[in-house]
Amino acid sequence: MKHTPLYATHKDLGAKLIDFAGFEMPLQYEGIQAEHLHVRRKAGVFDVSHMGNFIVEGKDAEAFLQKMTSNDVQKLYPGKVQYAVMTNEKGGIVDDLLVYRLAGNRYMLVVNASNIEKDFAHLKKYASAFDVNLKDISDQTAILAVQGPRSPGIVQKLTDEPVAGMPFYTHKTLSMAGVNDVLLSTTGYTGEKGYEIYVPADKAVDIWKALFKAGDDALKPCGLGARDTLRLEKGYCLYGNDIDETTTPLEAGLHWITKLNTDFLGAEILKKQKEEGVKKKLSGFVLQAKGIARHGYEVTDNNGHVIGKVTSGTMSPVLNKPIGMAYLPPEKAQEGAEIFIRIRKKDVPARVVKTPFV
Repeated sequence: MKHTPLYATHKDLGAKLIDFAGFEMPLQYEGIQAEHLHVRRKAGVFDVSHMGNFIVEGKDAEAFLQKMTSNDVQKLYPGKVQYAVMTNEKGGIVDDLLVYRLAGNRYMLVVNASNIEKDFAHLKKYASAFDVNLKDISDQTAILAVQGPRSPGIVQKLTDEPVAGMPFYTHKTLSMAGVNDVLLSTTGYTGEKGYEIYVPADKAVDIWKALFKAGDDALKPCGLGARDTLRLEKGYCLYGNDIDETTTPLEAGLHWITKLNTDFLGAEILKKQKEEGVKKKLSGFVLQAKGIARHGYEVTDNNGHVIGKVTSGTMSPVLNKPIGMAYLPPEKAQEGAEIFIRIRKKDVPARVVKTPFV
């Protein structure tokens, strides 16, 4: 089992630890619902150091990333961040990721923990045709995500650089709590105001302690359980649940990061899919009766025919309603359509809704 630099800190705080992508990670401290609501109302800090970090640099770095990712890398400038997916030759999603333009021909990719080795191999497979260098710095980097409406005030206390007014999806390198070369970005996975803080692994505990000293009662430690319920309320995809290599970004509703004129891997297949129309569509739903829709549960129509499968589901702490997402045939994915979720052999009624839920 792998551990992040904050593993001992999580144990000392009494976190419930679980295996996540080969890492022993905190699922919760006080409780998922309490942590979730605290992030929505004040602020929480998540250890996301299990995520992967790659450096891509060289003369052809921009051209290489334009080929490997779905968004338009040419629109990135130093200090800007972009959400994208990496696709395979068939248009399937290898991973979803963040692309940071650091300076000139130097970029950083942030990928999912479960895909670090697969993603790096995928990139290396195509890198030989470009003048680029790839480096995996995952083990040298720790990441703390401070999320919630009180985040700007907390983080601002730790640096002389103005950070409260940073635009969404930008980054800067600064000194924080006496630690130099900290990369701070206005990104996150909760839908709230917040930051992701990239620090050398040996400085993670120092930054963690400084955050809690600055945060007082406004800041709580939060685990992966609340991170999952927070992202689902916002309709964000989770790799391995809502998206994978058998799904395309068009099916997942990620048209906005899929620039079909940039000639990335699988773009021609996706152009054809766009012309013909998708055969399944990732859709949100709210259960109309008691129950929780779990990943893998069958979705049926009013005749009991299976028409899809649940990809994610939970009880929304904000709405106090059971919510979820599923791939449905386009004709069943219209807002307001009635579907059923098969829970313990009983078909529970649900209503298709637009995301985000909150």
